[in-house]
Amino acid sequence: MSNSRSELMVAIRGLSAARDLPPEVIFDALKDALVSAYHKMPESTAGNVTVDFDDDGHAHVYSHYAVVDEAYLEDPSMELSPAAARELDASAKIGDIITRDVTPSDFGRIAAQTAKQVILQRIREAEREQTYSTYADREGEIVYGVVQTANRDLVTVALDRVEAVLPKSGQIPGERYAPNQRVRVYVAEVKRSPKGPQVIVSRTHREMLRRLMELEIPEIFQGVVEVKAIAREAGSRSKVAVWASQQGVDPVGACVGMRGVRIQALVRELGGEKIDIVEWEADPRVFIAHALSPAQVMHVWLEEEGDRRTANVVVPDHQLSLAIGREGQNARLAAKLTGWRIDIRSESEAGDLIERLRTEKEVQSARAAAAAARAEAEAAAALNAATP
Repeated sequence: MSNSRSELMVAIRGLSAARDLPPEVIFDALKDALVSAYHKMPESTAGNVTVDFDDDGHAHVYSHYAVVDEAYLEDPSMELSPAAARELDASAKIGDIITRDVTPSDFGRIAAQTAKQVILQRIREAEREQTYSTYADREGEIVYGVVQTANRDLVTVALDRVEAVLPKSGQIPGERYAPNQRVRVYVAEVKRSPKGPQVIVSRTHREMLRRLMELEIPEIFQGVVEVKAIAREAGSRSKVAVWASQQGVDPVGACVGMRGVRIQALVRELGGEKIDIVEWEADPRVFIAHALSPAQVMHVWLEEEGDRRTANVVVPDHQLSLAIGREGQNARLAAKLTGWRIDIRSESEAGDLIERLRTEKEVQSARAAAAAARAEAEAAAALNAATP
């Protein structure tokens, strides 16, 4: 291989390393650019052409013609009759492909002038596609970035090879961002745009809390503890329902950590956001009672009418404001966490409801006792009938 060829490959490899692109992507872009340059030349007559390089690094244009029956000849730029083909190759026959070197005499000079911009464009397109693919695969992940610009409505964050957008809706209320500040963000969405891939990041997305818990709590990362549901009002308070897949594991304790060290790490990352960890239960009544923590719940009575699901909750009089929370936040988050509309009443307000619940329990107990007695009697009768 000559020095020219070696120099060409060295240049391509250097560009490949600088742009973080596979060499074949740049090489293919170069060949396509030269084909484009050829088609713009006045003397270009061939339709189906390719470009390749000889051992000296010189570009050559090759035209490819299909040999077809003269009666069916339609496009002279891409087809040859058998007679014309045999002038180039004595053994040519219908169905063959004849290849000719059709490189114009001044192709090198014109190609260099024309190809430069096309090559750069193709490289930019390849870089954009590679960046899009990289971040599309990272949707739903947490990444580190560095703040570039910050104003009231929009923050731009430099990630690896792309500048992401942190919109106002994704900013935790009360947080301030400054240029060169290092931040953790959640990759919420990646989409294509004429200017390249657009990456939307967030610090308010509820799934960011899930991903942070996976990073900070080994039991969640290992699958021993599972996050079942999250309700979040970013920057203020969140509730997380967790469940242990192994007996003997305290899911709430695993998340809180010794002396609260694990949960405090999450609170610091989220700017002081309070995080309630509650145990998930399959029984919605128990789950709703847990979700209203730290309030104590006396009774939960469920009503379902079509798609409307309401949980009537009774708490001690002195727990009513705690159950509802400031501006209704505790009840609102519990409703989001469980998927039930929650109606909270104090014990003194719910006298009739409590009596109704007691009566309902007594009726259910009486029915269960009667059913058990009936089953016992039927079993005894069957046994007597079977005894000779």
